[in-house]
Amino acid sequence: MAPRFDLVGIVVTDMAASLAFYRLLGLTIPPDADAQGHVETTLPGGLRLAWDTVEVIRSFDPGWEAPAGGHGISLAFVCDGPAEVDAVYTALVEAGHHGHTAPWDAFWGQRYATVHDPDGNSVDLFAALPTG
Repeated sequence: MAPRFDLVGIVVTDMAASLAFYRLLGLTIPPDADAQGHVETTLPGGLRLAWDTVEVIRSFDPGWEAPAGGHGISLAFVCDGPAEVDAVYTALVEAGHHGHTAPWDAFWGQRYATVHDPDGNSVDLFAALPTG
């Protein structure tokens, strides 16, 4: 099975302010999320929207810098499992695309990797790690 588009991530400098804005647009986000470093909500139709603080992003990408004159949004594609994250990442890099962050096991329970599309946009690949 091919990866499928699943999540849009936004990097924020002030989680509470960002979530307040999106609540004004009708998104249902619990009030206690304001103090979290990573927040997700599922949109109608199943697509997820996520917010990560700069500190969370820098916890696994220490060299991350805010885009200058651009945006702070990335695309994310869910894979069927950790092995598919590795395989798709390898295939994209072997096809000549820039591998930004090689596959790794994230503290939030996912196998994760990042590649750049031809315009330099971040495209994340992820899958749930086995539990237990």
